[in-house]
Amino acid sequence: MKTNRIFISALLLAFLGLSSCDNYLDPEPHDRYSEMIAWKSLENTKLYLNSFYKNLREYGSNGVLVFEGRMTDGLTDQVKYGSNAPGEGNPNIIAYEPTKITPDQNSLGIWADAYNKIRRINEFLEGLEQYGSFDATTTAQLQAQARFVRAYLYHLLTLRHGSVVLLDKTTTNPANPRSTEAECWDFIEKDLDFAIENLPESWPAADEGRITKGAALAMKSRVMLYAKRWDKAASAAGAVINMAKQGQYALAATYAGAFKSRSEGNKESILEFYYQRPDLVHNWDYDLAPGGDNPGYGAKATPTQNLVEEYETATGEVVDWTPWHNGPTTQTPPYAQLEPRFHATVLYNQATWKGRKIEPFAGGRDGYFDYGYEAYPSGKTTTGYFIRKGLDESNTELALNRSEQSVVEIRYAEVLLNYAEACYMMGGKESEANDAIREIRQRVGLPYTNLSGESLFRKIRKERKIELALEGHRYWDLRRWKLAHTELNKIRSTGMKVTKQSDGTFLYQVIDVDGRDRLFLERLYNFPIPSAEIANNTALTQITPW
Repeated sequence: MKTNRIFISALLLAFLGLSSCDNYLDPEPHDRYSEMIAWKSLENTKLYLNSFYKNLREYGSNGVLVFEGRMTDGLTDQVKYGSNAPGEGNPNIIAYEPTKITPDQNSLGIWADAYNKIRRINEFLEGLEQYGSFDATTTAQLQAQARFVRAYLYHLLTLRHGSVVLLDKTTTNPANPRSTEAECWDFIEKDLDFAIENLPESWPAADEGRITKGAALAMKSRVMLYAKRWDKAASAAGAVINMAKQGQYALAATYAGAFKSRSEGNKESILEFYYQRPDLVHNWDYDLAPGGDNPGYGAKATPTQNLVEEYETATGEVVDWTPWHNGPTTQTPPYAQLEPRFHATVLYNQATWKGRKIEPFAGGRDGYFDYGYEAYPSGKTTTGYFIRKGLDESNTELALNRSEQSVVEIRYAEVLLNYAEACYMMGGKESEANDAIREIRQRVGLPYTNLSGESLFRKIRKERKIELALEGHRYWDLRRWKLAHTELNKIRSTGMKVTKQSDGTFLYQVIDVDGRDRLFLERLYNFPIPSAEIANNTALTQITPW
């Protein structure tokens, strides 16, 4: 099967801690490992390389190292975190007080950890060149995978800071200046191009799960949007689209099916992280499932009314939410009329879930509380909604924190959206942009009429907001479009408060769930470099205007 799952396992992650690898390698006396063991066999070298795959999962769109395990969508109008306490409530704290981001404190920063990982990759590449004795094709494929991960880490650093230190080899030099933003994107593009040139479209069964040419192309289509290199983004996305025409990729038949594993027949998955019980698990369900699934836990982050109101009806009509803004009212919100992407993303009052009805109200099985009155949500919602996207409805072991559903990092729908945006930005290719948007909407049965100019760009942004909702793109999209200081500034998140009356009917009312304005400072388009790094690097200067 042509697949690109990334296996996160003790076996794959073991190599860097050589003293703990005796169960897997067993090549020499266990108390005298040297770096040469990494190059003694192709199997050993692959184990070394496999350790870098963990970096992709940790820094994926909603990875544990991106925002200290919190969703960056919590900094936008899509998600509300229920906690107001430091740590779990950091998305609220930063959204209300962006001055909390400083050169000495930035929970969105990854500088030190990312450079540590980059150093390890450079060590691998240098060791492979010096000690490896594999054929040219094998060597290039090993290099290509490592350079893909290095490019991924550097793109995360560059989108945060705009200008970073480029290191393509290990060094003890304490003076390393920042490169220009253009040089940073050049470096990243070069690594991705090497990966594209040297990776196969699919791997044999023994290497199933490794990075493929299609994944490298898809990643390039994403990265080149940040670089504003529209022709490069369009070309990379176009290459993936051509692979889809040959049967390699395709939109899933249903939107909900887009988040299944490729091993389950989901050809929309281009890059995914694969898990397996009992040890290779994650905490998506434990953290985000409705409280009724695991009483006292879950619902740390919940969708907002702002997001819900972005969805059209199943026939493409705009909903008038005025009655609920003027509530309370017994009129049931038009949830049942909304398009399929809503139903696959959001759980709402009386939605069917695990053979029961969702109860997001005070006294209900899932529960509700007004934001600010409890430090932690304990499974209750502050918005009247719960996240559905990404949850495993068959998971009955939430108390054991055992989620094993695959996490799809890049899917074909994103590539189509990347292509649409790049074509629009290039100029003269609005027809291609419209075709890509139409394909996205046709999957969920929505009509589409060709647009042009600014109307087309607004539509592209709107489709990204809906299609990629809660997948970790919204905050970074608004930053790269330089729209965050308007769309995320002086706004408030809203929710739908549901009250169950004594006769069993419900009152609905849209309410402010923030209580204060969310703010975005323009200087946040480039985060500051940590003060400690500047102190340690005599050639490193701070980002303006920090």
